[in-house]
Amino acid sequence: MVSWPTGEFGGMNLEGFVRLGYRRELEAETDPAKQQALYEKLLAEQYAIGRAIQAGTYLKVDAVIDPMDTRRWLIQGLRASPKRRGPPSRLYVDTW
Repeated sequence: MVSWPTGEFGGMNLEGFVRLGYRRELEAETDPAKQQALYEKLLAEQYAIGRAIQAGTYLKVDAVIDPMDTRRWLIQGLRASPKRRGPPSRLYVDTW
């Protein structure tokens, strides 16, 4: 798995994470301007942690690549794929 330096990692988008994960802290601030400032501060912290350069050090990211190298990485991955033999198999989709 590779990522560009601007890639973001997380279970949900970072804006939603800050609104849900820090809901109590945000609701405790009654002044709307201060609440917005706190939100932006917390969001900036999460962006710093969630960027590919940082997250790649502890997640299963094989490399953080220069976007200019994307084509080379894609071709290398396709060439490493096993060759399919015979007719394509039927695809089973579980509706549950």
